[in-house]
Amino acid sequence: MSSAPANLSAERIEALLRAALEPTALEVEDDSRRHAGHAGAREGRHYTVRVASARFRGLAPLARHRLVYDALGPLAPQGVHALAIVARLPEEA
Repeated sequence: MSSAPANLSAERIEALLRAALEPTALEVEDDSRRHAGHAGAREGRHYTVRVASARFRGLAPLARHRLVYDALGPLAPQGVHALAIVARLPEEA
């Protein structure tokens, strides 16, 4: 059983990222079904985020990931067990 809150969904994550990063491309995939049965599946959901945003210009990959985590705010630790991030500039997408 997942400990994810009822308001946690790929759509909610997408809405937060759109508001904060104004992406030119965004895909949020719920990968949780692929992890059914392993210990982390009980601790929360698994997501992959692919995002392109001009806000990443001049930032190293780690700083880009921090912007994504900041955009998710308190939602991330409330039910996300794993978050794979691909953060690119619009011309890299």
